[in-house]
Amino acid sequence: MLAAGAASAQSPPSFVEDSTLQVLSRNFYLNSDYRTPSSTGKSYKEEWAQGFITSFSSGFTPGTLGVGIDAHGFLGVKLDGGRGHSGTGLLPVDADGRAEDNYSSAGAALKIRASRTTLAFGEMLVETPVLDTADKRLQPEYATGFLLNSREWDGMNLVAGHFTAFKNQDNSSGRSDFSGYGATTRGQSMSLLGADLFTDSPIGGALYASELSDTWRQYYGNLHYKQSGVVLDANLYHTRDQGQALAGDIDNTAYSLAGKYSRNGHGLTLAYQQINGDTPFDFVGGDSIYLANSIKYADFNGAHERSWQVRYDFDFATLGVPGLKFMTRYVTGRAIDGTHASKGGAYNRFDGDAGDYVPQQGNGGKHWERDIDLRYVVQTGAAKDLSVQVSHVSHRANSAQAGDDIDRVYVVVEYPLDFKRL
Repeated sequence: MLAAGAASAQSPPSFVEDSTLQVLSRNFYLNSDYRTPSSTGKSYKEEWAQGFITSFSSGFTPGTLGVGIDAHGFLGVKLDGGRGHSGTGLLPVDADGRAEDNYSSAGAALKIRASRTTLAFGEMLVETPVLDTADKRLQPEYATGFLLNSREWDGMNLVAGHFTAFKNQDNSSGRSDFSGYGATTRGQSMSLLGADLFTDSPIGGALYASELSDTWRQYYGNLHYKQSGVVLDANLYHTRDQGQALAGDIDNTAYSLAGKYSRNGHGLTLAYQQINGDTPFDFVGGDSIYLANSIKYADFNGAHERSWQVRYDFDFATLGVPGLKFMTRYVTGRAIDGTHASKGGAYNRFDGDAGDYVPQQGNGGKHWERDIDLRYVVQTGAAKDLSVQVSHVSHRANSAQAGDDIDRVYVVVEYPLDFKRL
């Protein structure tokens, strides 16, 4: 699939010889144990499913303008999951609240290349700081539209795109609905323009701008440094409402600062994140938030929220077990105040039962999350590249933060079959 930053010149061009085909088998178990009553009334959600993701990427035809195609197909099958504990996001849920026994989808994008510039049109993966399709459940997300990548200048990747539909992780077809943290707009479109800078240098950066039609304009900047076991990363977003302001008044600035030091298989990360504004930092696409404290469950993006992270990584290759990696982290967020969001907007809606406006988050919100992750990738033999990942997430919040008190367990087994040459 074509993603921002993935296009590159190939020589000599060949539609067939440069084509690749991959089938990814993904077995996914997810259990969410609610420690306090959830909005769904369920004490826990639990599903187990098997997915097959097929990805085909052709080469390009010879000539000044090379033409190719990217295509993907998906099949998801329920292995376990009843009406009483459906809704994990692995499987679609029918009108009776039962998980579907199976679901499938397919899509494709036509791509055209000239020199070191590629234009794709259709359904595709997208990877930019302002629109990033996620791959966190059984099926990846996809966006429909066009995406331009240009690497005509060394050390720089220029990106432009316009998207009119979005396929969520548990849907079989794309819709013109762009769902965010609090805002959901129907019949809208998403446009973006940006540049990744100094891509061949230890010091790099990025500048992007996007527009969710009649909702907001968002601007993004990044500066990072990577060298000799040290990674420093700074991210900044600014969001303002525009047009009909379908999500209400928005004037939000969000930033994060992170530093990581690695040595002898050990890695220590410290991060700070702050949201300035009366509304949460909002985004569309499950991974369209490149802030440091957006992690496994929570994004720590509440109105006026300040959060801190400490993370530890260990690579067991230093102990003679290559492919085995461990990670744990803890993030705590404070000072959330969503009571000043504009009345009638997406973050402070009118509640008919209460007879008043009820903000999405109250005053004095706080929460924390702890993640533990262990992943092993087989290095050699017939099962090479088979991966097993076990994750545990705990999240606790007060009523003003409005998040769930939850313990969540993930078990994901993946095995890719690659056909490099057709």
